[in-house]
Amino acid sequence: MFRWLIIAPLLLLLVLFALSNTAPVRLALWPTGVSGEVPLSLAILGGMAVEFLGGGLLVWVSELAQRRRARRAEHTIRLLEAQVQELKTHVPVQTLPTSRP
Repeated sequence: MFRWLIIAPLLLLLVLFALSNTAPVRLALWPTGVSGEVPLSLAILGGMAVEFLGGGLLVWVSELAQRRRARRAEHTIRLLEAQVQELKTHVPVQTLPTSRP
């Protein structure tokens, strides 16, 4: 519910931006000579979307090493916990003598 209180105004601003900037803009890809006309809002929002996805990909790739280290640490913890349980089963439990006056 609270998420919609934030998302709805942002979506409204996005729609108003797209409706306000409908002038055609010519976009070209330099070395190929491919070009086309698109609305200004689509060019801007498309560029923002590409950069957002590129940034997300960059963060995901930079986190790969940390995730790998975490998986190795979890594997080591499981092995050590298994060793502790095995040692607990082999060592007899000794009760401490209680001293009474």
